[in-house]
Amino acid sequence: MSSVTETFIPTLKNIQDAARLLEGLAVRTPLLESPQLNDLTGGRILVKAEMLQRTGSFKFRGAYNKMSRISETDKAKGVVAYSSGNHAQAVAASAKLLGMSAVIIMPKDAPEIKINNTRGYGAEVILYDRMKDSREAIGEKIALERGATLIKPYDDPLIISGQGTLGLEMAGQARDMNARLDAVLIPCSGGGLSSGCATAFNAVSPETNIYSVEPEGYDDMAQSLSSGRKVAVDGKAKSICDALLTPTPGDITFAIASKLLAGGLVVSDKDAANAMTTAFSMLKVVVEPGGSVGLAAVLSGAYDARGKTVGIICSGGNVDAKTFTAALR
Repeated sequence: MSSVTETFIPTLKNIQDAARLLEGLAVRTPLLESPQLNDLTGGRILVKAEMLQRTGSFKFRGAYNKMSRISETDKAKGVVAYSSGNHAQAVAASAKLLGMSAVIIMPKDAPEIKINNTRGYGAEVILYDRMKDSREAIGEKIALERGATLIKPYDDPLIISGQGTLGLEMAGQARDMNARLDAVLIPCSGGGLSSGCATAFNAVSPETNIYSVEPEGYDDMAQSLSSGRKVAVDGKAKSICDALLTPTPGDITFAIASKLLAGGLVVSDKDAANAMTTAFSMLKVVVEPGGSVGLAAVLSGAYDARGKTVGIICSGGNVDAKTFTAALR
């Protein structure tokens, strides 16, 4: 198995390096504002529309930042990754751009759109049962057999640095809008996005409080932040937020989150569906369930936005038509 992973805690410089590398490849996604949404919440709400990113989610930032740094010798051996869908698509698309082969291990119950899109980028997809099988074990076995580089979904400093470019970009856009962000709410699975963005904001806007947001039953980051140590959930809960069903934070991500996050928020599936509907009606964007939880937190009252300027990251928009129309109903 090949790897270019070094264990270090990313800094602003690492995020700035990633931003330079991604320039012209990653989309500078807009920061949206709706007077209706402001009236509804009693605050000023600025929504980072990352569903408009390449591959439909923020994951492209980290995957490309990681994979572009693989040596030419190891690029020839390809990459392997495990993901419920958004990291899968990001790795597959990055591999296509870099002329590499990719094998992606995905759960059988992942949204069909995510499986099809991953295959569409040219990756080989291997499906597993998330209730019975270990995606990590499958991925490591394939990587060992093929000599491929394992691209972890979040617990890698180069992945975290790439995701942090979203926070750096968002902070600059808020300044351009004369907005002083009191808080930023970030969907959280393993913590790559929240820890990367927290690193960026801590450096350029330290007065901004950063919160992770998770679905009920998968609030491992919230529990970990409260207890001061990594906590694992049993992973048996059902949720429409397929992108956020990670049972425990990463080692590197939690090391960052425990120092830089103000807390963890939790929302229900009903809250997420309501946020998807609100984003569609007021912002005219399609958000997947997991990508909507930050908005769900202000709409549900899990975070009180009244009188505050709040940044919301809507992290992805890869949702099946069936799931989306069910949310709208």
